Amino acid sequence: MELANIEKLLEKYLSAETTIAEEKELKNYFSQENVAPHLEEYETLFGYFSTSKNERFTKTIQLKTKRVNWKWLSVAASIVLLVSVYTGYQKNQERKAEKVMADTQMALGMLSANLNKGTAAVAHLQQFETTKDKVFKQPK
Repeated sequence: MELANIEKLLEKYLSAETTIAEEKELKNYFSQENVAPHLEEYETLFGYFSTSKNERFTKTIQLKTKRVNWKWLSVAASIVLLVSVYTGYQKNQERKAEKVMADTQMALGMLSANLNKGTAAVAHLQQFETTKDKVFKQPK
């Protein structure tokens, strides 16, 4: 009767339907020396479970003890951000100054051109005045 019970428990175990108490009963059965010959293949499986329970990891685990100081990293990032904003602001100011300079040069060039036209017109008036004085012979 015990062998039939073990076979039923083994079928339940392979179907993943056993309880913890039933699994202990199977482990106890397969840890004995008198196992039925047709069930000997499961003896190594349950023997592995009992021996692996006693295994221990003996190597030491090296844990990292050095921590990254995020405070200094954030300070450095803030400094980089401030420098880049300042540099960008300076470049923007230089571009604005260059644009104002170019606009001023263009305005002064237009003023110079108009003054040159006016100077040419005044030169024509001066020539007209001297010619008129010659024609009408008016002394100065």
